[in-house]
Amino acid sequence: MKAARIHQFGPPDVISLDELPELIPADREVLVRVAAAGVGPWDAWIREGKSVVTVALPITLGSDISGIVEQIGPNVRHLSVGDPVYGVSNANFTGGYAEYAVASETTLSPKPKSLDWLAAASAPIVAVTAWQMLFEYANAQSGQSVLILGAAGSVGSYAVQLAAQSGLTVFATASSADADYVRSLGAAVVVDYKSASLEDAVPLVDMALDMVGGIARDASLPRIKPGGILVSIVSDIASTPAPNIRGVFFLVDVTSERLRKLTELFDAGRLKPNVGSDLPLEAARLSHEMLAGAPHRRGKIVLRVADLKP
Repeated sequence: MKAARIHQFGPPDVISLDELPELIPADREVLVRVAAAGVGPWDAWIREGKSVVTVALPITLGSDISGIVEQIGPNVRHLSVGDPVYGVSNANFTGGYAEYAVASETTLSPKPKSLDWLAAASAPIVAVTAWQMLFEYANAQSGQSVLILGAAGSVGSYAVQLAAQSGLTVFATASSADADYVRSLGAAVVVDYKSASLEDAVPLVDMALDMVGGIARDASLPRIKPGGILVSIVSDIASTPAPNIRGVFFLVDVTSERLRKLTELFDAGRLKPNVGSDLPLEAARLSHEMLAGAPHRRGKIVLRVADLKP
């Protein structure tokens, strides 16, 4: 099988397309024939050797996948051969950029019927991240308000949708070019992060979700009500980053249960994915150049691996 791998850490040109032997699923694992694989910043961190996840070289990059269960290992209880699935390969965020991937059954779920392979592969990590930020860490409730930093990004766009549909008032930061898009997702106010001041545009909110870090994250702290919370996925923060403000940094935990909740929302038409550029598996190196700033469409970058029937 073909797989996009690295044999050393470094820039995108360390990615090579290798031919690998057949994979065999172990206990509670399944072998997935991959239709599509999502590409995200965490893949670049692993490629550069900068991830908090430590994996020995050589590494098959990628984690977000959609595809069909080809084989099941011992003690698999909830999936069968032929099932269309989506999710992540494993807790190490590796193994997805390949024609076949071994994945734990606990990190997969039946694919939403409303999503094609590309859209399904684009969703797991970013959608689950937004879900956890809002409902598991910030404990968001209807009637509250939230400031979402980086609202046009892959995680931010899901956070806006989930928050707005749950009855929160959403304040968001984005570029002026993305403002209409973010408003269409449910944001009440969109602040141009390049020119506008949060102090002038955003009242005190119950929580802030940080997909940006740095100066923007620090500027959000005075906009959070006493007793509120800042949840970040980009940089570790103090448990009390400002007086009477809680701070949380976490790594996403994609599980079958969380994916099933999102599947219900996708199939009910309440969540919309945002696939940007899609490329063949052979262009994995280019996909990482896009992560680093090469031109690409807004939305999640996805690799097309195989043209499978739904």
